[in-house]
Amino acid sequence: MTSETTNIFGIRAIIEAIESGSTINKIYIQKGLRGDLFYQLDKLIKSKKISVSSVPVEKLNRLSKNNNHQGAVAQISPVEFYDLEVLIESIVDTDKTPIFLVLDQLSDVRNFGAIIRTAECTGVNGIIIQKSGSAPVNAETIKTSAGAAFKIPICKVDHIKDALYLFQASGIKTVAATEKTEDSIFDINFNQPIVIVMGSEDRGVNPSVLKMVDYKAKLPLLGEIESLNVSVACGAFLYESVRQRL
Repeated sequence: MTSETTNIFGIRAIIEAIESGSTINKIYIQKGLRGDLFYQLDKLIKSKKISVSSVPVEKLNRLSKNNNHQGAVAQISPVEFYDLEVLIESIVDTDKTPIFLVLDQLSDVRNFGAIIRTAECTGVNGIIIQKSGSAPVNAETIKTSAGAAFKIPICKVDHIKDALYLFQASGIKTVAATEKTEDSIFDINFNQPIVIVMGSEDRGVNPSVLKMVDYKAKLPLLGEIESLNVSVACGAFLYESVRQRL
């Protein structure tokens, strides 16, 4: 396993990679691409819910170093992802007070890497991200995490709400970090099996996710700035959990 994201190019090669079970971070497709092989690839992308972008040919030339990309380049993830249900079962069997972290469509790879690093340092049992709309685990994520991405289980799910249902069915409480509450982070009991949900940089936690969590909590802000960087806020939540557990 390496810390570099591997690019593969060529429609047929990408199809074979998907069918073989390789973990694809993202696929870049040339704008206006057509043809039977493209439609076969497009069908696979949709069925596997792989993140995809339509880009100019110049970007594909850069990604493939001007090799014959046939209008498509895919990025293979440098880490293997865990099955969430299997992870929950294994952790619950060995840890009486597990703590998980759910990232609701966080998009910046540097924030993601910083969060992974803090999560590993604070004993988080697993990180859950959504397959679409989330920052990829790529070389920059790995570098920012200082290698922590290789040390903590990361799961990809179709929908964040499905993950929360699974946690709640397993008796694990869920708390969302949000300013849309009167409850403080210091009012929450983190010394129990719990999931912390952090939102995206631009909109926070999705309203539909907020409706289903067990608790909502906010950080006190004493200055004039209305919000913290998400990786900083996440660190505050995780270290409050450490303080309570110690």
